[in-house]
Amino acid sequence: MSRLRFWFVSVSLLAFFVCAWAVASPAQTSEQVQIKPPALRMVDPPAPDATAADLEARADELHEQKLYLDAIDYYRAALAKSPRNAKVLNKICRTQLMMTHWRDAQKSCEQAIKADPHFADPRNNLGVALYGEAKFNAAIRQYRKAIEIDNESASFFSNLGAAYFARKEFPPAVAAYQHALELDPEVFERSSRGGVQAQLPSPEDRARYDYTVAKLYAKMGFSDRSLEYLRKAMEEGYKDFKNVYRDSEFAELRKDKRFVELMASRTTVLPE
Repeated sequence: MSRLRFWFVSVSLLAFFVCAWAVASPAQTSEQVQIKPPALRMVDPPAPDATAADLEARADELHEQKLYLDAIDYYRAALAKSPRNAKVLNKICRTQLMMTHWRDAQKSCEQAIKADPHFADPRNNLGVALYGEAKFNAAIRQYRKAIEIDNESASFFSNLGAAYFARKEFPPAVAAYQHALELDPEVFERSSRGGVQAQLPSPEDRARYDYTVAKLYAKMGFSDRSLEYLRKAMEEGYKDFKNVYRDSEFAELRKDKRFVELMASRTTVLPE
């Protein structure tokens, strides 16, 4: 009979906005703060005679099943058989990010960077871990280092935009988001390439983010996506929503019947 091993760890808080929107992970995991149940180890420990490749593959499966503690056990077992493996160290970092274990994730990412300084993903994920502790300047530096290595990753630019947004530096945030969209129009719907999407911290920031993304989609001619994010901005209570009638990016969208219907839905008649 297989033995189940249970190890309770402290409850942690999870605050996610889209992108990630992630989020390696991820980056596609969304806006509201939730209290997670205690994490458990739910599977048998790694077999001593398993190969490093088999252990890593099993860890990937456990990560996808959200059995994060077990996944880390298997990644560490794989690492014991293949020391200084930057790819596995980055996966440990990614899994720790999903558990919001920011400090542990930073250490794992730093080890991955040391093992392979030319591997961009752990620098991006280190940025996410720093972002999780509100160290936005440090996060921006890591995202930029990741982009220097790989400037074709939409999630890197998306995370950079989120960090600028958190600092209320909106012009560079918009520029980073626009570049992310140009690389991947679906970047805000998922976490890409094993990087974990950084998350915006407050409802006000998320509302402005949604409005900004709506403008970017409208500018690129993606009407469906633009309307989707306009609706989100409306529901989040974006305070300058009236600008939708003035911003040039929405000029074509304002001719769309669905835009008219969306604007009409904002009018609420209060009962006498």
